[in-house]
Amino acid sequence: MGRALNEVVVTGVGAITPLGARVDEMWAGLLAARSGIVELGFSDADGESAAHDHTYSHSHESVLPTPVGLMAADPADALTPAAARRLDRAQQAALVAAREAWADAGSPEVDPDQLATVIGTGIGGLGSLLREAGVLRDRGARRVSPRAVPMLMPNAASAVVSIEFGAQGGAYTPVSACSSGAEALAMGARLIRAGEADIVIAGGTEAAVAPVTVAGFRQARALSQHIGDAASASRPFAVDRSGFVLGEGAGVVVLESAEHAERRGARVRAVLAGAGITSDAHHITAPSPDGRGQISAMRKALAQAGIDADRIGHVNAHATGTPTGDAAEADAIAEMFGRAAVTAPKAALGHLFGAAGSVEAIVTILALEQGIVPPTRNLGPDDLDPAIDLDVVTAPRDESHAYALSNSFGFGGQNVSLVFGRA
Repeated sequence: MGRALNEVVVTGVGAITPLGARVDEMWAGLLAARSGIVELGFSDADGESAAHDHTYSHSHESVLPTPVGLMAADPADALTPAAARRLDRAQQAALVAAREAWADAGSPEVDPDQLATVIGTGIGGLGSLLREAGVLRDRGARRVSPRAVPMLMPNAASAVVSIEFGAQGGAYTPVSACSSGAEALAMGARLIRAGEADIVIAGGTEAAVAPVTVAGFRQARALSQHIGDAASASRPFAVDRSGFVLGEGAGVVVLESAEHAERRGARVRAVLAGAGITSDAHHITAPSPDGRGQISAMRKALAQAGIDADRIGHVNAHATGTPTGDAAEADAIAEMFGRAAVTAPKAALGHLFGAAGSVEAIVTILALEQGIVPPTRNLGPDDLDPAIDLDVVTAPRDESHAYALSNSFGFGGQNVSLVFGRA
């Protein structure tokens, strides 16, 4: 029997993250509870010109050690020098991840008008913007790159991927902070269900580790204040959690109509069974304290999937490691699923911001496909916040359920929940 005609399936995955330059490297790192977080020194002397290459001053008196999740490999190394020069680091990462996902899907033949791209980002080409602002300040307007605008514009990653694969069915760019990558998958599924595309290359990308973002998040008291080993700084659900660790990377999936995938004999890795998007309409950075928007997003995703809450085997939590955010999400998950099994990959990856939702969607897909829930780092027997009434997975655990849910919640009150089903 064939699949339902409106079913959306995942036929390819690709990622470049702090745990590896490929999906299999990231997955192996998560299962081994390794950390991709390292320490950089930022100081008051660091300026815009240092933003793109991650070289910072260590000579100033006010150097502050900052844990960050840098990509395990430079995405430029996977491109020709000419291509790398034309692209911002976030665009490079998106292209590298998209190439892996496309190859994983079998490099399908598809009508260009039925192929679309949806690549989200929280900030866009920040590194290029800061670098060229420094050039303007120090060397004058005539030395600013003619490629400055296409390198900094948020929609460039989606455009670059569309050019790479000849996608003429639309190049879309959700910009919804931390939920951008997850929203991209939800939008891609909508395009397929509406008949506007047979295949959508969807995901998120971010490369915004820079002095200005670190300073801004630090001033907002959002960054981890953990003292000691950088690998222990990201502590979702821990009693001593103090903020998130900023990271960078990209995650891309190939979404396909079940009918098209079946017709070409594609390997299906998972089903994107449902997606829910809501907005808190409460505060620009803080989640609604009653969790109403998050609960609504999870309910919408379940309703679209046509399943009850008890069919969900585990939840990939947004869980950034902030005191308020983790508590609000834990309450929302508990109301929906009781004492659910939960994993929090940001403990190992850091918070990849606009790429977090798509990278963690891939983690959820692999958990279902491999039948293993990856562990949450940095949670010993005495570390879990006693106010968090969830079953946080701290060692690899067998997953026999057919469905799992992944949450992504962003500044601005953006809530996205995705339900994936086993293929």
